[in-house]
Amino acid sequence: MKVGIIGASGYTGQELVSLLIRHPKIKLATVTSRGNAGNSLSAVIPKLGKMGHEISFISPSIEELISSEIELFFLALPHGTAAEYAIPILESGKKIIDLSADFRLSNPSVYKEFYGSEHQSPEWLKQAQYGLPELHKLSWDKSPIIASPGCYPTSIIVPLAPLFQDDLIDCSDIVINSISGISGAGKNASERLLYCERNESAGVYGIPKHRHLSEIEEQLSQLAGNSLALSFHPHLGPMNRGLCSTISVKPKGKLDKSQIIQSWKSQYSHRPFVQILGSNDLPETGRVVGTNRIDLAVQEDQRTNRYILCSAEDNLLKGAGGQAVQSMNLCNGYEETCGLQ
Repeated sequence: MKVGIIGASGYTGQELVSLLIRHPKIKLATVTSRGNAGNSLSAVIPKLGKMGHEISFISPSIEELISSEIELFFLALPHGTAAEYAIPILESGKKIIDLSADFRLSNPSVYKEFYGSEHQSPEWLKQAQYGLPELHKLSWDKSPIIASPGCYPTSIIVPLAPLFQDDLIDCSDIVINSISGISGAGKNASERLLYCERNESAGVYGIPKHRHLSEIEEQLSQLAGNSLALSFHPHLGPMNRGLCSTISVKPKGKLDKSQIIQSWKSQYSHRPFVQILGSNDLPETGRVVGTNRIDLAVQEDQRTNRYILCSAEDNLLKGAGGQAVQSMNLCNGYEETCGLQ
């Protein structure tokens, strides 16, 4: 299959390039970037070495993309811009995996509330598949567009979803704290992302309504069967990449830690990218960076009758580019781990 990446100059786009150029089942045919047009991939992503000399960034029109032989496009664009490309490409009969937030929500009014503008094509919101492979059966037969989840939602929904499904916790009493590497803020230059501002400094941001909260609440509300409001506190930490979440939950009645572990195992034992840690081990970003894996663990807090769910992932891989490739693999009938090991 010939694939293309639209908007490949950011951190996520560059990870996609690195994964897809080596993928044994597909041909990376087009990589776009207005700012880098004319430069070889290796000139912008030096780690590709000789592998990236034969392909150059281009800046084609949407009409040229539609008329190409490419069957599937990955969009690594900002929200709003992604929909401008996605809609005409979808209408031409091609497939899309979108890594922006433009198709993650099914409710256009929620999109406007959290992203500040009307959605360009609300009819496509209902058609998009939410692409969390561990929880959703993805197929091109269902829809030609997959909305790849955000990094924070992945780290939060994966540990919580089985507990919702097994009715083990109080869904109305959940407190989430997450810390992300600076790459999660994107590649655009800003004063707050300067080295001197971020080095040796961690801080909360985006409270009380970080944009990813809309996605988290919608997905978990669907599992709960009623509308939920969650307390979510994201932080930026002085590290390049990686994301760690701690989620405080209250059990429904009597609950043992082993029941949570069993709930996870029932859902994820056959999934190659979920690792459930032992009782004396806790997730760390340093162990998952560079992988498409998410690590899970749980601890009991007997003093407060709560459980603390912990997860760690690479925000640019399992939280972005790697997960998008994982979804492609499943929809195309490849091994789920193809190109991701």
